[in-house]
Amino acid sequence: MSIKLKPLNEQVLVITGASSGIGLATAQSAAKQGAKVVLAARSKKTLDEVVHSIQAAGGDAIAVECDVADRQQIQAVADAAIAKFGRIDTWVNDAGVAIYGRLDQVADADSRRLFETNFWGVVNGSLVALPHLKRQGGALINIGSEVSEAAAPILGMYVASKHAVKGFTDSLRIEVEKVDKAPVAITLIQPTAVDTPFDEHGKNYMENEPDLPTPLIDPEKVAEAICAAAIKHTRDTRVGMMAKVNTFAAKNLPGVADRMAAGQVENLKRDEPPRRDREGALHVPGESGRAHGDHGKN
Repeated sequence: MSIKLKPLNEQVLVITGASSGIGLATAQSAAKQGAKVVLAARSKKTLDEVVHSIQAAGGDAIAVECDVADRQQIQAVADAAIAKFGRIDTWVNDAGVAIYGRLDQVADADSRRLFETNFWGVVNGSLVALPHLKRQGGALINIGSEVSEAAAPILGMYVASKHAVKGFTDSLRIEVEKVDKAPVAITLIQPTAVDTPFDEHGKNYMENEPDLPTPLIDPEKVAEAICAAAIKHTRDTRVGMMAKVNTFAAKNLPGVADRMAAGQVENLKRDEPPRRDREGALHVPGESGRAHGDHGKN
């Protein structure tokens, strides 16, 4: 069936992970284009500041404190959106955290916490959003990664979670779009490395300050892809040239892809000892409140 989505300036968007990085850039972009936005994250103080800035610029937004690992807290986000705006047109599952460390060094508790956020947060958000989206049509947008198909060292558990997000999203799409023929567009966004506070917020097991490999794309580029998927039925979108290169290599030249990934080890750390709390934002809110990271400021 044909899925019709509204123009952005007629939509209500819910965005998890909206206090920094891609989620923040998406909230700001959507609000500038006239959408009503519901911002969800653990960082309530930061969210309130973002909402204030959106409202000061003439936008319409609310903030809801939420740990996406908790289905009841996700339900409270949906309830707040309905109470304020009466409906949900697009739901974006963006919340995510990272761990920098070899797989045989990372504590199980940390790995499980990462999956609670990165994978179960997407599951929780999707299953809470679907009844609302099915009711009048809409878009469900899940944020994967180029490593939903490719792989990387040092970020192994993050890679595993993003593979899981892709598997869940693809299966859900088949059930909702093809079997049920519901009026819901289910999209997977797969960015390459993005200039966000991702590395600042990651838990760090390394003896060096973590980093992201270049080239980095701006979070606004990913926000643009998300907003495009909110208004036009889209199966998936790879954002950034390296996302296309790395996913192609992973599928068609796996041995080459493995060697390329192994060569990134040194690019995932800075030539300096850790400058921040090693715990990052894995177990506690990250209050950076920035869409962009501090890359190039070694």
